[in-house]
Amino acid sequence: MATSRTTIATFRTRLAAAWAQNDSLLCVGLDPDPARFPGAWRDRADRIFDFCRDIVDATAAEACAFKPQIAYFAARRAEDQLESLIAHIRARHPALPVILDAKRGDIGATAEQYAREAFERYRADAVTVNPYMGLDSITPYLAWHDRGVIVLCRTSNAGGSDLQSLVVEGGERLYQRVARLVAGPWNTSGQCALVVGATFPQELAEVRRIVGDEMPILVPGIGAQGGGIEASVRAGRTRDGTGMVLNSSRAILYASDRDDFAGAARRVARETREAINRALRAPR
Repeated sequence: MATSRTTIATFRTRLAAAWAQNDSLLCVGLDPDPARFPGAWRDRADRIFDFCRDIVDATAAEACAFKPQIAYFAARRAEDQLESLIAHIRARHPALPVILDAKRGDIGATAEQYAREAFERYRADAVTVNPYMGLDSITPYLAWHDRGVIVLCRTSNAGGSDLQSLVVEGGERLYQRVARLVAGPWNTSGQCALVVGATFPQELAEVRRIVGDEMPILVPGIGAQGGGIEASVRAGRTRDGTGMVLNSSRAILYASDRDDFAGAARRVARETREAINRALRAPR
């Protein structure tokens, strides 16, 4: 069994502290595409770290977390740049947790290696995983008692309905069954969370009803994917006005294709955080 790092904080406590410190539920997704980099950096895969570092430094005051998507690094043979980026976040912005968006889903010894990759190699605070293969595909991550295990539940893509909306034994939808399992018997470490897309606010509200106020929900899809902030906040917030990690990636990363990209990213991140906070203050 893997042993967790020596720390007094867990993913859940770090996230709660970040919500409070920055008055923010905004997560900045890091999906670097060199074809969209500004100016002389365009198509330069060797500048992935530089681009993401500048985005991180520009938006850290507006965010509660960062979420690098591993595929954007691995496809460019830039895993070493991902390591450097997470090390930079830890050094310069230690209050903000890092969620490694990997969507891993395997069993046994293979899942153990994926857990080591996320938590030892990359030193992520949390990782996204796929529940399709059941509890034994999640268990290796739960051995890291201070790290977050964020389980796909109702994803933001339209094709998610092909399986996630199927009616299963007992008459509930598959995504509802996943929510009950993750909030109940699977949450042995107390560090589980769920992914529910902003594009499905009714399902988000149903998941919040199932899991109560104790479980964070990662909500991708605001911004470029078309998910509405007001509807998402109304559906997924907890009674204390937290409980959500609302992710925006492309709308922030590519707010400008010029050399002012970092400043533009800061502006959009601030506007997004303020829009979230306005929604939180609106009558329920």
